[in-house]
Amino acid sequence: MSAKPASVEQIESADIITPAAEERPKSTPKGEKAAQFLATVDGDHTFTPEEEKKVLRRIDLRVLPLLLGAYFFQQLDKSSLSYVSIFGLVEDANLVGQQYSWLGSILYLAQLVMQPLAALVLVKLPTGKVIGAAIFFWGSSLAIMAACTSFPSLLGLRFCLGAFEAMIAPSCIAVTQMWWRRGEQTWRAAMWNAMNGVTAIVGSLFTYGLGHIKSDTLYSYQIIFILCGLLTVSYSLVVLIFMPDSPMEAKFLNEREKMIAVERLRANQMGIISREWRWDHVWETLIDVKTWIWFLLIIAISGGISTFGSLIITSFGYENFDAILFNLPFGAIQFVIILAGGWAATKFRTKGVVIAVIAMLAAVGTIMLLTLPRDQKGALLVGYYLVSCLAGVTPLVYAWEAQNTAGDTKRKCTSAVVLIGMCTGNVIGPQLYNLNQAPEYRPGLISNLVMFVLVAIIALVADLYLYWLNKRHAKRREELGKNARIVDESMMRKDGEEAEVEDGKGGERGGDKGFLDTTDLKNEDFIYVY
Repeated sequence: MSAKPASVEQIESADIITPAAEERPKSTPKGEKAAQFLATVDGDHTFTPEEEKKVLRRIDLRVLPLLLGAYFFQQLDKSSLSYVSIFGLVEDANLVGQQYSWLGSILYLAQLVMQPLAALVLVKLPTGKVIGAAIFFWGSSLAIMAACTSFPSLLGLRFCLGAFEAMIAPSCIAVTQMWWRRGEQTWRAAMWNAMNGVTAIVGSLFTYGLGHIKSDTLYSYQIIFILCGLLTVSYSLVVLIFMPDSPMEAKFLNEREKMIAVERLRANQMGIISREWRWDHVWETLIDVKTWIWFLLIIAISGGISTFGSLIITSFGYENFDAILFNLPFGAIQFVIILAGGWAATKFRTKGVVIAVIAMLAAVGTIMLLTLPRDQKGALLVGYYLVSCLAGVTPLVYAWEAQNTAGDTKRKCTSAVVLIGMCTGNVIGPQLYNLNQAPEYRPGLISNLVMFVLVAIIALVADLYLYWLNKRHAKRREELGKNARIVDESMMRKDGEEAEVEDGKGGERGGDKGFLDTTDLKNEDFIYVY
């Protein structure tokens, strides 16, 4: 028989948050570190909302800023090629034909090759140390790139840069899953992705200043590579010292705060970390339709506009330094649209519709670039800035796949597949453009327009598929004698105003499989979020 259903109001009005201790498994899973940690914690495992808010605030103040900085430097360093493209890199390094395009593509080709290894490393090794080491090595690669004055040497160092940067996006996704409830993840993912916009602003100003330096021994692009690389290496030391590897190993939390940080994630039904590689999770990743929906979404939004952005602006008739300054609004728009997209997806609880709207804005901008005469500079810039809205899609895809995947190995493998899609798109994207297309770049823009329309269609299909999966899980719960309607406490707001309830306005608590390292498809109590 199923338990008596509890209303949302009853659950939300509770003064004490409990991890449903009576439903916890009696045995401790071999691989789940959270369960092993909680087994060593004596005393009461309940806590008040006030205690939880205090712990969440401490996590936000320690972990989130470190993520923001890591993603900022990753974006700054990989975008450095675009910044220096207008300072004579093509001429100074004697680049011809598609060689500049290959410098853009090789970074993502390296990331593509490294993603399977990144998934294995993130399962097996301490996350904080992995992030710090990756930042150190890619910063070193960028600084050494200053010594490169030919295509082969630039290509080799760009490959090294991409290989080490391959760790950062899956690491940021893993950290977001490891520290925050599902209802909190979309906004946090939007915040560290918003560093794309900050990078465009800071990087443009940085390049504007450094580009004015006159040197008899160094090209402008060499100066930019050296300074960006050394700043990145310095930041890696900060991460190595202050980034915790998991909530169970966080030195900035006391023992009770660690317990609360772990227990509050039980409702995610996703686990935290196991450091045990499971091949059954790998297989499920490959046969899960959701995996390939995220893959198609991310590959369709990855194009060559970012690599050729500064060159496209100069094609409007602006000088080199003007092109840099016109990238400032581009970055500001990216920052705003990423945060606005995260807010809208959280507010309206439908990432599919939000992604479709953003994709259509980018499509309108692309049409403007394709159809407007080159003498209408202002209107062309507006079109270019509308294309920059596409940056709002990436964090939503990252958050979407992170919130809808359970099981430690499966989470890491799903992120790897998604990032392989991102890398594939960015390998192909710059090849859609080449310097011979200047000044209109029509073939590349037409290709991107088709992809943007596909993004909108796939996003809406994803919403419908997740709805069907929830119906299937509800039917499975009924077959097991449970209530079909269960409350998803992981999506509760901090003020307790609302919780996700699948298939109705009231329901009971789901079963407690949060720390069993069970995948989402095998856990009938897992609720997929839109």
